Amino acid sequence: MKTKIVLLTLIGFMFLTQQCQPPKEKIKYPVAKKTDSVDVYFGKKVNDPYRWLEDDNSEETALWVAEENKVTNAYLDKIPFRPALEKRLTEIWNYPKYGVPFNKGDNYFFFKNNGIQNQSVMYIQHGLDGDPEVLLDPNTLSEDGTVALSSLGISKDGIYLAYGISRGGSDWNEIYVMNIATREILEDHINWVKFSGISWKGDGFFYSSYDEPNEGDELSGQNQFHKVYFHQLGKSQKDDLLIFEDNDNPLRNFYAYLTEDEKFLIIGETESTSGNALYAAKLDQLTNIKFTKIAEGFDYDYNVIDNIGNELLLITNHKAPNKKLVLTKYNNADPSNWKNVIPESENVLEGASLVGELLFAQYLKDASSKAYFYNLDGSFVRELELPAIGTLSGFNGEKNKNTAFYGFTSFTFPSSVYKLDVANGKSDLMHSSEVDFDPDKYVTNQIFYESKDGTKVPMFIIHKKGLKMDGNNPTMLYAYGGFNISLTPSFSISRSAFIEQGGIYVMANLRGGGEYGEEWHEAGTKLQKQNVFDDFIYAAKYLIKNKYTSSEKLAIIGGSNGGLLVGACMTQQPELFKVAIPIVGVMDMLRYHNFTIGWAWASDFGRSDDDEEMFKYLLGYSPLHNIKKGVNYPATLAITADHDDRVVPAHTFKFMASLQENNGGNNPVLVRIETKAGHGAGKPTAKQISEAADMYSFIMYNLGMKPKFND
Repeated sequence: MKTKIVLLTLIGFMFLTQQCQPPKEKIKYPVAKKTDSVDVYFGKKVNDPYRWLEDDNSEETALWVAEENKVTNAYLDKIPFRPALEKRLTEIWNYPKYGVPFNKGDNYFFFKNNGIQNQSVMYIQHGLDGDPEVLLDPNTLSEDGTVALSSLGISKDGIYLAYGISRGGSDWNEIYVMNIATREILEDHINWVKFSGISWKGDGFFYSSYDEPNEGDELSGQNQFHKVYFHQLGKSQKDDLLIFEDNDNPLRNFYAYLTEDEKFLIIGETESTSGNALYAAKLDQLTNIKFTKIAEGFDYDYNVIDNIGNELLLITNHKAPNKKLVLTKYNNADPSNWKNVIPESENVLEGASLVGELLFAQYLKDASSKAYFYNLDGSFVRELELPAIGTLSGFNGEKNKNTAFYGFTSFTFPSSVYKLDVANGKSDLMHSSEVDFDPDKYVTNQIFYESKDGTKVPMFIIHKKGLKMDGNNPTMLYAYGGFNISLTPSFSISRSAFIEQGGIYVMANLRGGGEYGEEWHEAGTKLQKQNVFDDFIYAAKYLIKNKYTSSEKLAIIGGSNGGLLVGACMTQQPELFKVAIPIVGVMDMLRYHNFTIGWAWASDFGRSDDDEEMFKYLLGYSPLHNIKKGVNYPATLAITADHDDRVVPAHTFKFMASLQENNGGNNPVLVRIETKAGHGAGKPTAKQISEAADMYSFIMYNLGMKPKFND
């Protein structure tokens, strides 16, 4: 009898083990037709057999998407612990989340999500001790939560709220206006808004938009001829006043904003994601506005944070890679006349604002936040004491008020909201997190490893305390490495489900980002882009060499430019990684600039038609063009969305069709295509949880993890 029990137990254990391991048989993928589409660059022919997948309106593309999702869903449905993981994620997600308050007049505004509401709700309260009331609930704008708030602006007198909405995750916005006291939605309605703020002046506001696109081009057509308008309440959009345009340069964007007192209108002009020109005008009237160019484009970044009388406070990296704060006249374009207020330092100046009677300056030191107060002449007052090493976010205050608010988070410190007395520097906790996560069980270390060329690169490593470093730990390596964007410590609900199951989470601060200023950024752009991929690859090698993990236990993940990063690294060194998760990635580096706003990324990437050297360099790492026949690629789950009009889904479609055709191993190479979703912003909670459950179950399953969840 005892022998029989042991035998049954052994059989049960073998069955459970088999159930927790990926099947070895090769998946049958949908057949994607190939065409004879060819481009010629500097005399070299480049085949593009899946060009037809760029047509997001065709029935053929829709059928391919449906068939791919069918295969992917069938695979994910067979992962035995996926339902339990989704249940656990829902449990972790379900706690109140507060945004950082801001105020206009006597009213305070903030966002709150009760737990798993699809969209956070906007509240208003009269005074700091008032009772919060719902002002605007985006969850009522659609049944499935796919309509999200994208921007907002409150008139200086506090009477009106103008708010932008995005449908299905698109970058296209519509603007509506509400009377705050009555909650009445006015007849004002603005369409075809994109890459725009809402800046009030009296009883109207400035915004940026494009002309209405041709039918069928809404989600993939190239965006051209951005314009700034002023909308007067009660009038039709067709009567809006054109404020700024450039008919000679169709591929430029214009962003309008006002100083706090509405005295000056500022317009930033960009032709890429780095560098801008800057214009200023004193708003005596709304007709015949006379702009002065106060900063030439497009070698440096300039941003006006506010005015002091007739002088403008300007934050810039002009001959200061780590940025500085200067004071200039609104009609003076000569940098030689600038007055240095806060000079450049060894740390990166991320932002500044006027609050109370002081200047607030936020810095980045080794990818973590530091913040200080200064007098208006730039003399030091005090440091803002933060709770730990982490990230300060959403600092909100006004220059005539002594109360400010900010948020703080780190990898194991869920987001909390603080109220600050500017005069004495004392912070009081307003809202702490109630998430089901015990930070005392985990440790965060920052190390500096050597990349291929000897450059020291910082990397954060987060895991359970006491975890044995035997080279066998499932590990997830994440990075971005581009567009001067800095990755800093932050808490992730979905990531916590991975590390609580014994996984290691790693975030590397690669070149191309902004962690160490403009020089760090430029070291990962154009003909130096390979530095970014080398930094990521050498992060992986460091983790393996130091026995955090092994190639069979290592997953890599990244989104957008980070999706390009994953695509490039998995095609350059496929043997180094077990799992690859490229999310909304830029995969076709020869044609990316032909879609929507892709042309603006050329400052980081360069263009295939710039010159032969740039073409060859892009071809050398473009993920789509470096897939090789018969190679055993990592288990891949590429994620995109049908309404992504930032990085159009054709990038992922073409990459995955080619990967499925050429993959020589048995690892699954799947694509998950979300519907009624875009590049990521505004995605409803239900879709976020579902996507996280699919992604993390795929990672855990293919890394051989056997997660255990409480019933």
